[in-house]
Amino acid sequence: MTSDSSIRPARAQDREAIERIVAQAYDIYIPRLGQKPGPMLDDYAARIAAGEAFVVEEAGSVRAVLVLIDEPDALLLDNLAVDPGAQRGGYGGRLADFAEAEALRRGYAEIKLYTHQTMTENVTYYAKRGYEETGRGEQAGYARIFMHKRLQA
Repeated sequence: MTSDSSIRPARAQDREAIERIVAQAYDIYIPRLGQKPGPMLDDYAARIAAGEAFVVEEAGSVRAVLVLIDEPDALLLDNLAVDPGAQRGGYGGRLADFAEAEALRRGYAEIKLYTHQTMTENVTYYAKRGYEETGRGEQAGYARIFMHKRLQA
């Protein structure tokens, strides 16, 4: 990640880049899940229109995407995906920090997320960031692990 990268709300013209990044980032999980992961099926035009999608832009290119959804009791970190060619560049951590700061800015004391039970590297990543598992269960046809993190201003 370079100093000219920025996080901003996604715009309509970012949709194709977002869909490409999500497809490339989640494609590796299809054999594990036996189906496309949920983020590959999302309507990113609707997410952008609702103000729920954010991107990291660097040198005029979208490198990573974040989807945040307001829920009654917490902000849901619905999706965080980094272009595979840009992974290990700090984009994911920067977006995760942004999500937590955004939750606080919106008045939430908690941020939530879920991941598929077979995506063990995601569970490890978020646990290292202070997220705790709150449960497991079937949702929308996926075996999910639910996690949350309490936030302090």
